[in-house]
Amino acid sequence: MSAWLLAAWYDLRDLSGISREITEWVASWGPEWLASAVSGAIGAIGILAVIGPTLMILIWTERKVIARLQVRYGPNRVGPRGLLQPVADAVKLILKEELVPRAADKWLFFLPPVLVFIPALLVWGVLPFGPHMQVADLNVGVLFLLAVSGTNVLAVFIAGWASNNKYALFGAMRVIAMTISYEIAMVLALLTVVFLTGTMSINGIVLWQQQEDLILIVLLPMTALTFLLGATAELNRTPMDIAEAESEIVAGYHTEYSGMRFGLFYAVELANTLVMSAFMATFFLGGWWLWGLDAWVPSWIILLVKTSLVYFVFIWLRGTLPRLRIDQLMTFCWKLLVPAGLLFVAIAAVERTLLLEYAWDRTIALPVMAVINAAVTVAVIGAYARVTGAGAHRAPAGPRMARGRLGGLRAARQLAQAPSGSD
Repeated sequence: MSAWLLAAWYDLRDLSGISREITEWVASWGPEWLASAVSGAIGAIGILAVIGPTLMILIWTERKVIARLQVRYGPNRVGPRGLLQPVADAVKLILKEELVPRAADKWLFFLPPVLVFIPALLVWGVLPFGPHMQVADLNVGVLFLLAVSGTNVLAVFIAGWASNNKYALFGAMRVIAMTISYEIAMVLALLTVVFLTGTMSINGIVLWQQQEDLILIVLLPMTALTFLLGATAELNRTPMDIAEAESEIVAGYHTEYSGMRFGLFYAVELANTLVMSAFMATFFLGGWWLWGLDAWVPSWIILLVKTSLVYFVFIWLRGTLPRLRIDQLMTFCWKLLVPAGLLFVAIAAVERTLLLEYAWDRTIALPVMAVINAAVTVAVIGAYARVTGAGAHRAPAGPRMARGRLGGLRAARQLAQAPSGSD
């Protein structure tokens, strides 16, 4: 019997032991490349085994939570408390006819529902579930995340272009404009994190927070807010789902997709939201670390709880805020998030230099920097609110017809007082 089966229960905090035992067994009798392939396959199967059932749970959770936020019941008919509603939805989508427009590019039309899943699965490979629970601990993990997640826009544009539908094409073009804009904001946010921590390894960022005994959302609140809002736009979620604005362009880039092809687009949106929640928890909430509690509680459970909290924030935003207009969305990015991102990149560079060059006591310097960064965040948001909302509280001008020479009550009174037969 393998050693990990005889270990105490708290060894479950590091599930990499299972993969290590199997890999070492394969390496004892097989070539090295086979052991590496088996290790990667185990990681991929583990990720798929988690994502599949989780997506079904998230569909029910999101609909139920939004219903409660909006004082509705939500799913409550199929199964106890509507738990089987996602299964019914999946069966319905599978049985629905998958239509293809006559004028569509058939080959390109079939590709996007499959292509959008590739980046959604690849980014899980660099997410650390624990100190050693990571498929690939890349020293450029942040760069890998940005590169892979940015390719999703290509599949979306192919879907809009191949549909040969003007609403789908408009939706795809909106995705390009929105993605490029908010991708810059997210790059600046992660660049700030990299500057301050001094590493592009995602697990290294968690270890830095563990070493400094401080989570980055306290030290960089504006950066965390920028990443959250940028991820919301990248995920096409309310209030930033301009690419799928039903009231304007029917359903955006997937207007012509029906049946399970539409279901794949919807599933990828939930999968991307889940993985972005996990990365938000990793970069700014300490990931699998929690002030020593990770020595007793499995690290992957800690990350799961933090991910669930961030996912709830995404649901909260979707259930409470109205959709922004496209001009409001772009203005918010280019006039607030991008300038604030550039400002905090400079601040992080200065703070990192001070910590390294002058060897300040970090137990004192980091809390002081956190207070300064929080003050700058409040000042930046306040300045943006004053500039963009300067005319919001002005009294509305009166109707022109009531003040003008012609029309309105004044004209009626003048006509009533005019002598008979006059013009």
